Amino acid sequence: MTTYRNRLFAVLALMMALMLTACDTGPAREQVQISVIYAPEFKEINPGQADLLPVVIAEFNAAYAEGRNPVTGQPLAEGDKAIVVTGRDGSSGTVMQGIVNAALNFNNQNVERPTLFIPSVSHWLALANLQSGRQLFDLANTRASAYAPVVMAIWESRLRAIQDTLGVEEVGWEELLMVLNSPNGWRDFGLTNARPTVFYGHTDPFISSTALSTLISEFYAAAQANGYDITQPLTLDVVRDPAVQDGVRDIEQLIRHYSQRTTEFRNYISQGPEYLDFVALEENDLLAINLGKTPYQPPERLVALYPKEGTFWHEHPMAIVNADWVTPEQREAARVFTDYLLTESVQRRFMEAGFRPANPNIALDYPFVPENGVTVEGPTRVLDVPAPQVIAEIQQSWAYVKKQADVLLVVDISGSMEEDDKIDQAREAAQAFIEAIGTENRVGLMVFSDEVRTVVPMGQLETNKADLINAVSRLRTEGGTSLYWALEQAIALMNETEDEDRIRAIVVLSDGRDNSNQDESRANDVTLNEVTAAVLATRESRNPIIIIPVAYGSDADTQSLNAIARASATQVTSGDPGNILNVLNIISSYF
Repeated sequence: MTTYRNRLFAVLALMMALMLTACDTGPAREQVQISVIYAPEFKEINPGQADLLPVVIAEFNAAYAEGRNPVTGQPLAEGDKAIVVTGRDGSSGTVMQGIVNAALNFNNQNVERPTLFIPSVSHWLALANLQSGRQLFDLANTRASAYAPVVMAIWESRLRAIQDTLGVEEVGWEELLMVLNSPNGWRDFGLTNARPTVFYGHTDPFISSTALSTLISEFYAAAQANGYDITQPLTLDVVRDPAVQDGVRDIEQLIRHYSQRTTEFRNYISQGPEYLDFVALEENDLLAINLGKTPYQPPERLVALYPKEGTFWHEHPMAIVNADWVTPEQREAARVFTDYLLTESVQRRFMEAGFRPANPNIALDYPFVPENGVTVEGPTRVLDVPAPQVIAEIQQSWAYVKKQADVLLVVDISGSMEEDDKIDQAREAAQAFIEAIGTENRVGLMVFSDEVRTVVPMGQLETNKADLINAVSRLRTEGGTSLYWALEQAIALMNETEDEDRIRAIVVLSDGRDNSNQDESRANDVTLNEVTAAVLATRESRNPIIIIPVAYGSDADTQSLNAIARASATQVTSGDPGNILNVLNIISSYF
């Protein structure tokens, strides 16, 4: 009800502001316009509802339209200008790179020129200064807007199993690796009906703040395991130590798959312990799941594991950009807006949304109670932020320490794919994926119509990339659609080369309508139930196969593709012409 009232108030306030502006009979008040780009967690607190910073910005603008200073509540003086804020959300890493590109006058598709940047954590500000070679951000004088520690959101049953089996209270990467390396995994920890291995997930550290902080934390944990003093900031020598990198690689072996944004992982883990055991999240995301603010209602409570080796606070810094597109007047206006974000009413709204207040005069209150899976105290050990050069080195090292993948592209070349240029769209998406995925991965290509053929065997992308690109460019349509047979063959092929150290995935691009002839040939008589059973069977192994379906055309058999996706606990992606880049981002982000 409170959230509904907040949104209703914001809409009414904005309408009133527009009415007052339209009805003002005096001279128009001059305006100072500023723009802000903020982290995605500041936009959507409830699914489908923009109910945090968009509402706060609307109320700020409405106050000026009414002739009030939103910070003090006092009437504006006659000569005071009205500050008008426009804002939108953006992934912190992507926006940071866009600001750097703009400062260096790069002719790049990703260019951003905000007045104010509010990423999740100041790591990005330090990287921007490093990459641009100038002080784009004044780190010493940048204030926090709201706090959230990075946690491992773990199912309560899993955490208790570790604590009870090992007789410990504090848990960290050391204990999680004990489960991974135990012969029977969770079953050796008293969970007799659980799968044998540990499943973990985190996002892309080039885009996601949570992922970047998590990767740095993994390096700290590996450094401690190798005898380094982690009460001091990490150095380049420590990060480059092969033993430390091997330790991070061990942690990354817990990964089931990656994802581009934290939003996806909020939904993934909400499906329950059988999908993921734990995932790196900001504390506010964990609270959102436990409070029912995700599409799925979790089957048990998630709890915040603050790793014993340490973690980071995300302070959501309010950083004014030092660039030629920001005038002194806009800088001052941005300071007024940052003052407003620290007012009691706004800070209480942040707290209601699961963020710890940055205003020290506001006492911590609900939802920060143990019943919601968090502790009032938060993390007991906070890690030092390394130097910018070290952060950059850690980020760049991800390509070498991350879990690599075996990906089989399965492309529908049946006659129905010729309609509405579906084959062209699939061809373009497949080529873009091959260009985007790291060369350390192994990729193969299978096609199907009435028959199923392996066109390019699974191989290191570094050596077979040209063959894959050439084969995809020559795809031609013919015949019927033996989708189920193709998937059965693809699963069998992946099972022949099972490797516990690699993500195993099948990316199928199809209109999804199996119309194979029901004749005496067993090959052409595979049913949907048999395919889903084959997918489910791999979930019992230590390294299940992930099926990622991409559906082409308005007539796609999404019911069948959804059944296959559900068996693999993934989701069907639409492959319509307007979102080829989105398709690329989604399928690439798993690896």
